[in-house]
Amino acid sequence: MRMPWIPSKSDLHREPTPDQADFFEASPVSTGEPLVAPVELIDEDPSNPRTEFPADELRELAADIALHGVLQPIVVDRFGTEGRYRVRFGAKRLRASKLAGLRQVPIVVDIRAHDAYAQVAENQKRHGLSPLDLARFMRSRLDAGDSNAEIAKRMGVDQTTVAHYLALLTLPPVLEEALKSGRCTSPRTLYELSKLHEERPEQVSAIASGAIAITRKAVASLKSEASKPRADRLQRSTPRPGRTLLSQANGLCSKLESLLGRLSEPDAATTEELARLRRRISELGNG
Repeated sequence: MRMPWIPSKSDLHREPTPDQADFFEASPVSTGEPLVAPVELIDEDPSNPRTEFPADELRELAADIALHGVLQPIVVDRFGTEGRYRVRFGAKRLRASKLAGLRQVPIVVDIRAHDAYAQVAENQKRHGLSPLDLARFMRSRLDAGDSNAEIAKRMGVDQTTVAHYLALLTLPPVLEEALKSGRCTSPRTLYELSKLHEERPEQVSAIASGAIAITRKAVASLKSEASKPRADRLQRSTPRPGRTLLSQANGLCSKLESLLGRLSEPDAATTEELARLRRRISELGNG
């Protein structure tokens, strides 16, 4: 009886032989036993929450794989009817393996139902997703019908954090550039700057593109400055109750004086009384 093929490390750089191809077809892959599969049979998941793969990180990982091999198998599931696989966890390892020149990589076939939140959690444990990747994932779950509360619960954050991440998808251009360049990656800070940008675009643009660091202190200072003119406008536009009453009293006096003039010629006593009333109102206004 022919013994089954057991892959070795050196096999990772070689094309599979016919016997090895038979092994892939006949092996009980659904049991989750470690296998080695040709890289051309493995496809990335288009819905993978990780979309950013920095070139320097891939080169560093490729160098490590070339030296030590792929230490952690790539988790895949069966995809289609032509013996192909789809990556669940390990797209970065797959890309780095190809960059290192590997023809085959170790895999584990996962038969469990796909869980998008588990995919995010796995990515976060290995190498944190970028803020934009997390924001896009949250948006995709909203589009799929999940509520903000459900997203927050499944991801272990509060709903305010979810709102901050979602706001990253609608940032003004100057803040979007600050995020992509790495100048500011805090969702909360960017959210607050975005709100300030609606009222003070010039100041926000200056802090976002300037040479100073974008810190919580700098944002708080800008918020304080933004609130002062509004308070001044409110104070100027809201008259004090006392002055409003004095203005009304003066108006009534003018109407009374005009009415007396039309009815008859007022006597000296009436004229003097009206004058005293006006003086008293004036003294109250100056007091």
